[in-house]
Amino acid sequence: MSNYSNNLKEQFERMEVLFDDLFLWLAKQYEPKSGGFYYARSSIGEFSPDIESTSQALNILIRNGLIESIPVSMKRKMTQFYQSKQDPVTGYFYDEHPSMRNDEVMVHRAIGYAIGSLRKLGNNPLYELPFHSNHAPIYVKSPESYLEKWKSIDMSNSWRGCDLLATSCVYMSQMSKKDRQPFLNKAVKYLKSIQNQETGLWGEGSLYVRISGTFKLHTFYSRFELPMPNQELIYKSILTCLRTEQATDMCYIRNPINLLAYLDLKIPDEELLEIIEITISNMEKLKREDGGFSRESGNSPIAPNVAQVKSGEQYPNMPEPVPLSKGLYEGDMNASTQATLIRMQCYQLCGQEINPHKNANNFLKFLQQT
Repeated sequence: MSNYSNNLKEQFERMEVLFDDLFLWLAKQYEPKSGGFYYARSSIGEFSPDIESTSQALNILIRNGLIESIPVSMKRKMTQFYQSKQDPVTGYFYDEHPSMRNDEVMVHRAIGYAIGSLRKLGNNPLYELPFHSNHAPIYVKSPESYLEKWKSIDMSNSWRGCDLLATSCVYMSQMSKKDRQPFLNKAVKYLKSIQNQETGLWGEGSLYVRISGTFKLHTFYSRFELPMPNQELIYKSILTCLRTEQATDMCYIRNPINLLAYLDLKIPDEELLEIIEITISNMEKLKREDGGFSRESGNSPIAPNVAQVKSGEQYPNMPEPVPLSKGLYEGDMNASTQATLIRMQCYQLCGQEINPHKNANNFLKFLQQT
């Protein structure tokens, strides 16, 4: 076995240890009465299970081969959880906290999460979605108005700006392929015009912020099977960032790896091993004693819509936080689902077989005992 293969094996063994107690943590986040999952330990008894956390938990189950093994009653309760969140008039999906409705990104993300999760559970929404119920925003009426909406988005914080761009595409996905094409043409042309031709990134902010914004835009390109421009430049920016900046957020660890997996470039073995080593070292810093992973190096953020703007990286008109926990030094669902995706994509990048973690069945064992 080559030095590269030996070193890679050592890194993967180091990574696997981080997930040994994750599935017991995950099982304890489930709330049988509602069919939903809590965001963090401190959420239990203080806050309600939410759409994003429940969808992220479902993704952990799927990534580890557990979805076919969970009880039918649990699938039924999870389905009811999502369907109960849909407004019968507008077709939107809302959590209980009223501020959630005021955050465009959260509202758009909830549609995608709920539809996708219901599909994974073998079900559908009960009511028409916003585009078909005529409750979508006015800017979706024409390609020109959609473009004007995009042009109005502030890109001084790439992460937040690109998130607004990408999540607004949820309405395009509800259109027929024929009706969607003129919208896509305008979007692709506009994004190309504002991409930095030296870095391959979009918007402003630190390297990690711009890479996170670029990651958000990759969801647009991949969703509609479009090529992302200047991929070699993006790769060089990612490598520079990993080598020179400190990752203090799980998104800063996941977003580069996710982008690399999407770009599917031929990465030299030496650089690939370096990327894997940096990634695992960064993950270790965000592992918590309760079994989960934390979004941030300090306390876990209280809300999923506050962590995009760090100290010194201000973004105007940020929405009011939608608290999901007390924000303690603890694991949270957002980071934990990202960690499981990072694990898979590290194997993928290295051409290795992706298997469920050896302790994944601890989730089912705990449910059977309660």
